[in-house]
Amino acid sequence: MIKSYLKTAWRFLLKNKTFSFINIIGLATGTLCCLYILLYVQDQYSYDKHHKDVNNIYRVTTDLELTGDKHHSAASSPPITPAMKSDFAEVMQFTRVTNTEGFGAKQHLLRYKEKSFYQQEAVYVDSTFFDMFSYHFVAGNVSKVLTEPYSLVLFKPVADKLFGKEDPMGKMISIDNSFGKHDFKVTGVVDESLGKTHVHASMFMAMNSGGLGEYVRQNSNWAGNNFLYAYIKLRPDASAAALEKKLPEFLNKYGAAQLKEIGMKKVLYLQPITTIHTTSGFEHELTKTLDPSFLYILILIAVLIQVIACINFMNLSTARASKRAKEVGVRKVIGAGQIDLIKQFLGESFLLALIGVAIALPLLILLLPYLNQITRTDIHLSFFTNYRLWIMLLSLVLVTGLVAGSYPAFYLSAFKAIKVIKGNFTSHISAAGIRRSLVVFQFVLSIVLVTGIIVIYSQLNYIKNKDLGFDKSQKLIFNFYTNGTQSKMPVFTNDLKALADVKAVSNADNYLGQFVPHDHGVYLAGGNMATATDAQNINTDENFVKANGITLISGRDFRQGDSSRVLINETLAKRLGLNLQTAVGTRLYTKYEPNPVTFVEVAGVMKDFNYNSLHSEVKPFMLVYDGRQSDFNNIIVATNSSNYKVMLKKMEAIWHKDLPEVPFEYSFLDTEVQKQYETEITLSQIINSFTMVAIVISCLGLFGLAAFSAEQRSKEIGIRKVLGASVSGIVGLLSKDFLKLVMVALVIATPIAWWGMSKWLQAFVYRINISWWMFALAGLLAILIALFTVSFQAIKAALMNPVKSLRSE
Repeated sequence: MIKSYLKTAWRFLLKNKTFSFINIIGLATGTLCCLYILLYVQDQYSYDKHHKDVNNIYRVTTDLELTGDKHHSAASSPPITPAMKSDFAEVMQFTRVTNTEGFGAKQHLLRYKEKSFYQQEAVYVDSTFFDMFSYHFVAGNVSKVLTEPYSLVLFKPVADKLFGKEDPMGKMISIDNSFGKHDFKVTGVVDESLGKTHVHASMFMAMNSGGLGEYVRQNSNWAGNNFLYAYIKLRPDASAAALEKKLPEFLNKYGAAQLKEIGMKKVLYLQPITTIHTTSGFEHELTKTLDPSFLYILILIAVLIQVIACINFMNLSTARASKRAKEVGVRKVIGAGQIDLIKQFLGESFLLALIGVAIALPLLILLLPYLNQITRTDIHLSFFTNYRLWIMLLSLVLVTGLVAGSYPAFYLSAFKAIKVIKGNFTSHISAAGIRRSLVVFQFVLSIVLVTGIIVIYSQLNYIKNKDLGFDKSQKLIFNFYTNGTQSKMPVFTNDLKALADVKAVSNADNYLGQFVPHDHGVYLAGGNMATATDAQNINTDENFVKANGITLISGRDFRQGDSSRVLINETLAKRLGLNLQTAVGTRLYTKYEPNPVTFVEVAGVMKDFNYNSLHSEVKPFMLVYDGRQSDFNNIIVATNSSNYKVMLKKMEAIWHKDLPEVPFEYSFLDTEVQKQYETEITLSQIINSFTMVAIVISCLGLFGLAAFSAEQRSKEIGIRKVLGASVSGIVGLLSKDFLKLVMVALVIATPIAWWGMSKWLQAFVYRINISWWMFALAGLLAILIALFTVSFQAIKAALMNPVKSLRSE
């Protein structure tokens, strides 16, 4: 029986090549996109699930409130997890991780023999790190790799780059950064072949290796210093929720005095590590995370694309019902029941879905590099080890076949045998009405997606062109990552100032558009730290305001030789209750144990500017004058060059003169600022690409329906032409019905698109207003696309010889 169904289905596909081609291409394209998106989403949700005892591992996160400012931080203070292991029997083990970027060591100069290069993503970790987290060790003994001081585990690509074919084990390499120059012993090499993890690092340095690691080990601050990532492993029978309830009393036991002194409220939470990569909203994440709503949007797009392809199948199948009506009648007369016919037509649908998957798979393999480029990831197909891939493929065939074939199967099988043999093809179900509804649904989806593209593009364009309060154009950033290179900054700065194209050069410990790791609580005379306002700050020289184009509302800029002077922004002045015009000269006090009370004097008030992402509002901020320049590791260069190629060659020549052993590297400030919106840019690229696919699939179906409509009305067209109808009149006649459907789709899609994009825009404090023209443009594009698609078939029908069509009828 099944063999008979397959034979019949295959013959029907061969006999109706246009119908089959449109359906197969539509299903293959939809399946390709749907499968890739599902693989991408699966990849993002797979982070950290490979670790041994993963369900018992938690990260300690922190909620802070200081003078009204609330922070939801992924980090915590150094002494917390060691004390948790000591105090709670439920805690089997702890480990801590701290990256170096927030402490000025963004890059590390690695040297081995004659090889040297800069490397990012280095972390200090406790010796227990690899006991808790599972990595595949290419070389080394997992139980001993980080027990010795100055021991080091390398990520395999870094080891390969540094050692080539040499065995790295036991080799000594030099690591030079802002903490100094030290020799480290390679005790292990790992890769991520077991699975991806949010603790993605190029090298893991033992915590007992001086510098930042030793600062962590000796730190006893329970209130501040929330800069490291702390993890605990619970016993299998322990409850995370029960332990979490004990943490307020635990924190009060050790940190009550410190918290009271600075007026901070602090709450600790336990976060399962499997949720870290797909949870947004935390400040100070170790690596980039994904907003789950982003993944929900992708899944929705995948479903919509596949539904659009299924709709094509339904529409074309019911449109060609008259071609198969007699077949149904004959089969019923010779004894076939409705269930048998349903099985037959569903079988055809499953066959088409299977063919679609068979075509989609090699296309996916071919297009995988391009798709990975769009989503900025590195998905690989593994047919032999990834059983989920086969589950996805089988599910796609079954769901697509069932969804696409269910309505045609029930519709065709419902024909009455006697009526169809006599030529009466009517059914109790309105096929034309269903087809029109499905076409409207297709274009509702397409218009919603097109509107999404327009709104996202408008928001990104707004971000790109918004006045941030400082000038990000024509700014070069030079970073100095080692003590040796930092000592050469004054010489390099002076040489740059001699260039004609350079307007200003400033030295600082950070630059705008980057995470600001430093903050201080400040208060006015008569106050204390319990009432202090927390202000983020950057240490600078006297040229920072000029180099960045920052506007002063009152007071003056820094001068060389200033001491204990600050420039505050409007927000900080208002929080402190200061008048913007008379704030100059006001003393701001701060105190952190064990240091005595210190003060700084306000030299000027800056107009508010967005030194961080537009996702968040402007917070209290100040620039602190630092005449010693001991912590400076960035140079900001303002230029007015019309020929960057020539100017950069001159700068490179100066660099090699002043720093002959260090690679010449630079970046543009506007590019660094734009990196804050990588997720939005990626989302835009994905929606752009897959919306085009959805529109193409919709057009395929519309093309098929237009061809069918022209075929069904060929006699009418012939008569109209004989009676003098023009080609344009006939094209309009055949097109107007479809254009009406697009207009209905626009009316339905507009409120849906408005609601969805309003939700998305809420992630930005600074955002565009959704305007009527966005929906009008999306609708116009849909109308033009539909008109172009339908007109092709309409013009073809209108140009046919009427004598031929009338004679054939």
